[in-house]
Amino acid sequence: MTSHDQHVVRWTDETLELGEGARWVDDRLVLVDILNGSLYSTAGDRPNSLQPLARLEGHPLGAVAPLRSGPGWIAAAGQGIGLLAGSGHLTWVAELEPITCRMNDGGCDPVGRFWAGSMAYDGTPDAGSLYRVDPDLSVHKMIDGLSIVNGPAFSTDGSILFLSDSGHGRILKFPVDPETGIPGAPQTFAELPNGSPDGLTVDAEDHLWVAIWGAGEVRRYRPDGTLDVVLTLPVPQPTSVCLGGPNLDRLFITTASYGLEPAPPGSGAVWAIDLPTPGLPTNQFNLHDPAREHTTT
Repeated sequence: MTSHDQHVVRWTDETLELGEGARWVDDRLVLVDILNGSLYSTAGDRPNSLQPLARLEGHPLGAVAPLRSGPGWIAAAGQGIGLLAGSGHLTWVAELEPITCRMNDGGCDPVGRFWAGSMAYDGTPDAGSLYRVDPDLSVHKMIDGLSIVNGPAFSTDGSILFLSDSGHGRILKFPVDPETGIPGAPQTFAELPNGSPDGLTVDAEDHLWVAIWGAGEVRRYRPDGTLDVVLTLPVPQPTSVCLGGPNLDRLFITTASYGLEPAPPGSGAVWAIDLPTPGLPTNQFNLHDPAREHTTT
């Protein structure tokens, strides 16, 4: 195992309450501030400021993924799923959760389906679920009984789904049929005695990068679940990870100031470090519903 505590640099001056959902899209870093319902971007070639892209009034914004068909996003927001236009207008696709819960993290598989998880606002154990949104915008509950769903991320061929069950301190691994999108029985990929696994990303070597909330770490795991690299951060609550930049070899790390009194300097900022192994292009949602495509321009 290799440990690094140098060369992690602060990328943004601004700090967010609950920065999450980092994505590399159109040569820029995109991220959300969940509880404020805000979507931001920032440059990936040098440290820079955050630029607002959209804000949902009265709804949290858990995660977005870009549309393969053009501008706009599919979004895990509020208690359900929506299509978010470049103008910031949200068109609801499905309401999925009770008012005591909200949507959390999400992302696409290589085929172009969107997977998004939910959680209880108060963190009630086993109240979270994982949903799959198909290109025709049909929504399917795939897994329930989870606690604070984060990730998901997929192996390069789409045959393995990785999922952080953050409330239980574990990362789960599911076989997935890439054609049908149906997951098989889960296995425990890794368990964490300290901190909670949060956002995930897979690099070009099929290693899994994990933000460890509460431990101030980002970890890289080998495909067999053994620990490979530990990055130490100067802030305690990393939330998501994304490989981007001009060569996809810059690891961006979102963090949170939520619940920290006082918050250590830099909590809620984006941090970054250059790595020897690049990532993969961000998977996009393969929208196949012409009746709704006009709402995303």
